[in-house]
Amino acid sequence: MILDTNAVSALALKDRALIEKLKFIPQLTIPVIVVGEYMYGLKRVRNRSVLEKWFQDLCNLCDIADINEETALYYAQAREELRVQGSPIPENDIWIAASARQLGLSIVSKDKHFDFVSGITRVIW
Repeated sequence: MILDTNAVSALALKDRALIEKLKFIPQLTIPVIVVGEYMYGLKRVRNRSVLEKWFQDLCNLCDIADINEETALYYAQAREELRVQGSPIPENDIWIAASARQLGLSIVSKDKHFDFVSGITRVIW
């Protein structure tokens, strides 16, 4: 499963429902886009050093999905499908959805707009 930024934030807050949902998942993946979003968010928090350490530890336990030429093809396809549907979603989330399609993984997210992207499943908690 791929973790969206709001799932990473929920894990940082020790969200019991999410922890329970992920308990038996053998391997989690964090797209590099989510790494960037979360690190950007850390720029504005008071306890940044603690959360940076926690996030680095999480990243060390997860696979990090890089963006490559194949991801770009999935991105282009998803973006065009969303345009045709008239269902635009945030740019970074198209990249996250492209990573999910490329890797054949579900996305753990509270963002309902992922439901507009065909070929992926959103896992909520």
